[in-house]
Amino acid sequence: MILRFAFEPVDNTRLARVCGSLDTHLRDIEAAMGVKISRREGEFRINGAKAAAERTQSLLDVLYERARRPLPAETLQLALVEAKAPHAVSAAATPGDDALVLRTRRADLSARTPRQHQYLQQILSHDITFGLGPAGTGKTFLAVACAVDALERASVQRIILTRPAVEAGERLGFLPGDLTQKVDPYLRPLYDALYDLLGFDRVTKAFEKGQLEVAPLAFMRGRTLNHAFVILDEAQNTTPEQMKMFLTRIGFGSRCVVTGDTSQIDLPRGVQSGLIDAEHVLAKVKGIAMTRFTSADVVRHPLVARIVEAYEARAKREGREA
Repeated sequence: MILRFAFEPVDNTRLARVCGSLDTHLRDIEAAMGVKISRREGEFRINGAKAAAERTQSLLDVLYERARRPLPAETLQLALVEAKAPHAVSAAATPGDDALVLRTRRADLSARTPRQHQYLQQILSHDITFGLGPAGTGKTFLAVACAVDALERASVQRIILTRPAVEAGERLGFLPGDLTQKVDPYLRPLYDALYDLLGFDRVTKAFEKGQLEVAPLAFMRGRTLNHAFVILDEAQNTTPEQMKMFLTRIGFGSRCVVTGDTSQIDLPRGVQSGLIDAEHVLAKVKGIAMTRFTSADVVRHPLVARIVEAYEARAKREGREA
């Protein structure tokens, strides 16, 4: 179908921000939504399937409203993700029983896709939650956001972030410095999320007060973690023994989130992933929730989603041939 519309009232500054330099934003929207967009000044013509054309118009309306301020590339990409999954936006943004308001420094933090919304709901309602899926789906970031929210509301006394110290296919040799300096490179993504959600000063003070702890997985053995929000990141690089050890550390008043991508395992050949093992062993255990993300949930650059889809397609072809 062909859908025609115009913004009212017309604001040339906002219109320029929506369209981008030389209409680059419109070209990105065309590629993402599967439609053809043409315009003459403030009048738009969208050519495509009915559902896609209507979603595209809604997306342009949202962007025009946000264009009272400059539109960075991140805002456009997130808006595209929301446009592909409009039900997630309404569920996350509409006040009511399903509204999810997390207390972090990011006032705009919300679920962008249905699975992200499901993931947040499961974290809030289960003691142990697994988030499995490709890079860029927000598994770790949303888990850290829930942890920060729990600390701000005094639901927990501390946040513990951990991950296995496994090199991603490279031999880095001996690292200089004390223990903290040796493990910091492996834990940097967790620090980045904390700085974004709490701010550098708050993170520093939280470490000094013992409210934040970042440690390699090996240091979890023998501990009982009470009244803590514990996140295990990069769990695909654990062994089944390590996964069992970690999950049995959970104490009273604690909540645990395990995240990982089973397509990016860096364990030595022949070593089974603890995340894949746990996915099968714990699938029917009451009190444990699992969210499985796909390329449709990627909220990074749209090229990331296409890269994930290409690798998934190859894996399926190889599986059929085998």
